[in-house]
Amino acid sequence: MFKKILVANRGEIAMRIIRTCKEMGIGTVAVYSTVDRESLHVRFADEAVCIGPAQSSESYLKPANIIAAAEITNADAIHPGYGFLSENSKFSKICDEHGIKFIGASAEMIDKMGDKSSAKETMKRAKVPTIPGSNGIIDSLDQASKLAKKIGYPVMLKASAGGGGKGMRAVWKESELPKAWESARAESLASFSNNAMYLEKLIEEPRHIEIQIVGDSFGKACHLSERDCSIQRRHQKLTEETPSPFMTDSLRDAMGKAAIKAAEFIKYEGAGTVEFLVDKNKKFYFMEMNTRIQVEHPITEQVIDFDLIREQIKVAAGIPISGKNYLPKMHSIECRINAEDPENDFRPSPGKIETLHFPGGHGVRLDTHVYSGYIIPPFYDSMIAKLITTAQTREEAINKMKRALDEFIIEGVKTTIPLHKRLMENKDFINGNYTTKFMETFKLKNY
Repeated sequence: MFKKILVANRGEIAMRIIRTCKEMGIGTVAVYSTVDRESLHVRFADEAVCIGPAQSSESYLKPANIIAAAEITNADAIHPGYGFLSENSKFSKICDEHGIKFIGASAEMIDKMGDKSSAKETMKRAKVPTIPGSNGIIDSLDQASKLAKKIGYPVMLKASAGGGGKGMRAVWKESELPKAWESARAESLASFSNNAMYLEKLIEEPRHIEIQIVGDSFGKACHLSERDCSIQRRHQKLTEETPSPFMTDSLRDAMGKAAIKAAEFIKYEGAGTVEFLVDKNKKFYFMEMNTRIQVEHPITEQVIDFDLIREQIKVAAGIPISGKNYLPKMHSIECRINAEDPENDFRPSPGKIETLHFPGGHGVRLDTHVYSGYIIPPFYDSMIAKLITTAQTREEAINKMKRALDEFIIEGVKTTIPLHKRLMENKDFINGNYTTKFMETFKLKNY
């Protein structure tokens, strides 16, 4: 087992990893930018090293600085959390070259699954259902037009190196394709320095359902059931739950088997998620694989009583998994609390938290790094907390979330708490009747 782990991240996920390390008797090293000097992950780690200025490109995204911090503190492993360098194959390789264990996927695995086009081809070979579309990169608008006619509109243009909704365009008819092609490529080039595109059939009325998997270094994988991530805004998740209200036992079994097949085919090591789009007829299609821990991992932990960070660390240390698949015993919902103004197009709201009261009680979990007086910097992702409620039934979990949101008081900055309160009162959400298009018609106002 590792003696000391450096956490190459910040915020709530850094706190989350540090907690499990402490419970395992493993020393911890926090890294921080100058603006994060007063962050809780710095205070609660055993050691802390400043790795640069506020801009993430000069600190949290600077491999040389992080490796130097690991070497001067004698850390024998690095946990990247999510975001930043968590799916950076070059960083994974650099860690390996320096004799430091990267708690995540290998460089080869990240390269194989990080590019959506190659990932899709890999899944085809694994006999995992994939969305009809191009066989790899599309070279020209003319090629895109011919393929779109063949598979039928609507179609979706996607950046091969994309993520977070960047470089994606829905095309409903042939006349829209040229403009969508140009704008998607331009956005992809600006976001990823790569304008390679591929094209897929657009799945109408889809659910975004992911299967949590864990694979070990012995080629074995298991699944820990599903999470429904369909409540999204501009392809960014807002609320997740498990089990999915859309799921059936037979569908869960089929998707779980497909996810394990995908993981074992590529000999995946570590925690990851196999993400699927599921249409209204409950046909599912591979969308992508995330080779890291997910933001929404706590709801899985809650319904099966399982520490995913601990499992990540054990697998990285060479300990085999049990091979057991897990099914949800309870119901859990997560609301992402962002420092944004939902009434003004989700404008970021950095600044000082003047007043803060956390919710509590049975079945309420809060993952956060903020405190009263904390100054939310404008340089990073706006998520400041994850509120999770768990109960015996979905109805109880929703009612518990309503109560917890009412107790959650943050003054000094705008947050998405009002949006989540409204969501928990929405009849379609309460009835489990939603798709990835839900937020297009959802109204925050009209209480």
